[in-house]
Amino acid sequence: MPTSLPPELYYLSNFRTALAWIGERSADLLSDEERTFIAQFAALAWPAQALLVRMVMRQGSHFRASKLQYAEIGDIHAAARALIHSGWLSDQALLEPAEIAALLRKDELLTQLPLTDRRAAQKKTALLEQLLALELPAQPFAAWCPTLDDRLYSLQVGELCDRLRLLFFGNLSQDWSEFVLADLGIYRYEPVAISPESRGFRCREDVEQYLYLREQRLRFEAGEPVEELLGALLGFASDNPYLQSRHARLLFRIAQQLEKQDEAQRALAVYQRCAHGEARWRQIRVLEKLERHAEAHALAQALRAAPHNDEEAQRLERALTRLQRKLGLPAGKRPPAQRECRMELVLERPQHGSVELAVRDHLHSEQAPAHYVENTLLCSLFGLLCWEAIFAPLPGAFFHQFHTGPVDLYSAEFHPRRRELFDVCLGRLDGPAWQTQIRQRYRDKYATQSPFVFWNLLSEELLEQALACIPAAHLRACFERLLRDLKANRAGMPDLIQFYPAERRYRMIEVKGPGDRLQDNQKRWLAFAAEHGIPVEVCYVSWAEA
Repeated sequence: MPTSLPPELYYLSNFRTALAWIGERSADLLSDEERTFIAQFAALAWPAQALLVRMVMRQGSHFRASKLQYAEIGDIHAAARALIHSGWLSDQALLEPAEIAALLRKDELLTQLPLTDRRAAQKKTALLEQLLALELPAQPFAAWCPTLDDRLYSLQVGELCDRLRLLFFGNLSQDWSEFVLADLGIYRYEPVAISPESRGFRCREDVEQYLYLREQRLRFEAGEPVEELLGALLGFASDNPYLQSRHARLLFRIAQQLEKQDEAQRALAVYQRCAHGEARWRQIRVLEKLERHAEAHALAQALRAAPHNDEEAQRLERALTRLQRKLGLPAGKRPPAQRECRMELVLERPQHGSVELAVRDHLHSEQAPAHYVENTLLCSLFGLLCWEAIFAPLPGAFFHQFHTGPVDLYSAEFHPRRRELFDVCLGRLDGPAWQTQIRQRYRDKYATQSPFVFWNLLSEELLEQALACIPAAHLRACFERLLRDLKANRAGMPDLIQFYPAERRYRMIEVKGPGDRLQDNQKRWLAFAAEHGIPVEVCYVSWAEA
């Protein structure tokens, strides 16, 4: 078997690379079946290897030979024979009526299958209904289509290869195409030094628990009764933070579903067992639905002493106001309402329908350029300034070379684990060279995947205007707020930014069309901006014809 392959076998080279990576870094996690597969795969002739990889990378498990024509492989049937001998392919798989119907064209359905009504005008769906009504047993492709000059090859190791993909990527949402996209230059990834400790699974039990949680999630999404899932899920336990977060998300979704089904008592019980960040808040809302106001009030008071984030604090204050009223308690002292810096515009209704773009176009001038940036500009500047902290090769943060960001990005430990690194990055804003450093990072990392930098929107012109007009103190305040709660605080920023380069100043503008009002995350952002002297105006638009 050649160690190097011609360019047209790039997909096989990539698969071999992945298997070598797994063998080197995750050998202790492999089952006997997976270990045997890797060894036997290496012993196969490369055409058989290539055919298997082609099939693994396609959707489904049944493939007609006529659809498996690859010039670089050559004789498909010869390659398939070796795979059948290994037990990795079958040419005798039993097909249910719906499966054979999916593999045949409409004209083939009419000529090959025992239909009672063969009118060509019928849709394929009608022919399938007719076939299903016959209640025929499953049988091989050749038995279904005895006169059709074709063969069927069915993949027998799809689930095994999915497990190998899981061991490589640490998840099943990414697939082997990541290699291809990187090879073609469509995606560019930050190179991160990945240590032996940097993997998603520490033992085989972690792998099995991931697969178990995924199976339960798929069953939930397929609409299976919640009671059939909850018992085992509530008893699930893992010391792996990655699996703990996946478990918490699934329990939270199930509790939400129970709420929607007006099963408040059961939803409350699940929220109380759930470690998801929003589960505490939802307990209060469910207690209110159950009219257990005293319990809701006591819980809200306890949580207010140590809220998870600004969003929870805002919700708790509102809940306490409601509950105090319902319980006849004296109202607590409410924080003063944040005064808006308000702007009102009457505009012609735009043809494109976007009120934000209409305001941008109205305000824009050569001396005061305006941009529609929403959450992208400040996040991008944060991503550029703090690049090395975000991509720090900490254990468990990166499993492979195709991450757009660290796995623990939205966990409570993301910032504490990297506090010293972020302090260094933000400290640059106190010196004279921070703009130069951001410009250099922009050039060096351009188009590299990042969870914060929006390359398609961050032009050099926009970058230069931002660096010239936004004070370092404002950026530092915004970045520190981001780090307090990355998931929540990266949203809610004003829609527009307008620069005044000659005066080296700027203003941000939140746009509200007719009937629109500020959302909670926007109100929190406006309050923060007022506290730190960041210039923000709220523009209320009405249409001229109204």
